[in-house]
Amino acid sequence: MMKTIPTYDPRGVVEAAPIAPASRAKSLKGLRLGILDNTKWNANKLLRGVRDRLAEKHGFGAVNYYRKDSFSLNAAPELLDEIAANNDVVMTAIAD
Repeated sequence: MMKTIPTYDPRGVVEAAPIAPASRAKSLKGLRLGILDNTKWNANKLLRGVRDRLAEKHGFGAVNYYRKDSFSLNAAPELLDEIAANNDVVMTAIAD
């Protein structure tokens, strides 16, 4: 007789309505770039480097910088609303 060992799937189930991605900007020139820093140690360094290269190449109208309270928490809804209202494109990164 063979013993069975119960196994569990750690992935769980996610129920979410599909949403279409935003359309891509044809050009970044003159757009307002929002940068969301997740407060991980290297994220700021990575984001600043990418920001500088993109700014040289594309000439943003403005660059707005935001920080989450903690890398382990979602950004506050108020912060996301502010970012959405004041920017045309947004960049974020995780850099461990």
